[in-house]
Amino acid sequence: MEKPTPIQFAIHELLIRRWSPRAFDERLIEPEKMYSLFEAARWAPSSNNEQPWRFLLATKDRESEWNRFFGCLLEGNRIWAYRAPVLILSVASLNFEDSAKPNRHAWHDTGMATENLVLQATALELVAHQMAGFDAEKARADLKIPSGYEPVAMIAVGYPGDPNILPDRLRQREQALRERNGISTFVFAGEWGKPLPL
Repeated sequence: MEKPTPIQFAIHELLIRRWSPRAFDERLIEPEKMYSLFEAARWAPSSNNEQPWRFLLATKDRESEWNRFFGCLLEGNRIWAYRAPVLILSVASLNFEDSAKPNRHAWHDTGMATENLVLQATALELVAHQMAGFDAEKARADLKIPSGYEPVAMIAVGYPGDPNILPDRLRQREQALRERNGISTFVFAGEWGKPLPL
């Protein structure tokens, strides 16, 4: 399912096509495509080239691992993510490796790597849905994440599925038009609150 993106100015086709569906086909993703996602993440920019991102991966063909990831999701995500063949948890390394000082850009840089992964998924005709709705402390315990690392987001990845498999409320959201705030609401010219003239 493609979802129209009402753009104001020209952007790359991948950005137009990327969105976060909840309807997944249950077929497994080919290993070479999975490696391609992480190769894309690998080349994200980061402060001081620290590369603070880590990714934990679970695929449905390794059921006990996948179930541990799934068990960390909140109920609102479980009702649709159970069909996703891949669950990924992004994790940020909170301190610089050389100095052990806090890396205040770790979450930003982990987000950059995740966006690379998501755009690569779109390029491969896959879909990815990032989720804040998971229990970070359960993930830390169940997935053995050490101190100094922070769980950031759970990501469901797979082939797109039929929206008709979703409960009514989610199906309506899936099929609704995409919306975003206008550029003038978040880009300011020279100082805070001074709208950029478009």
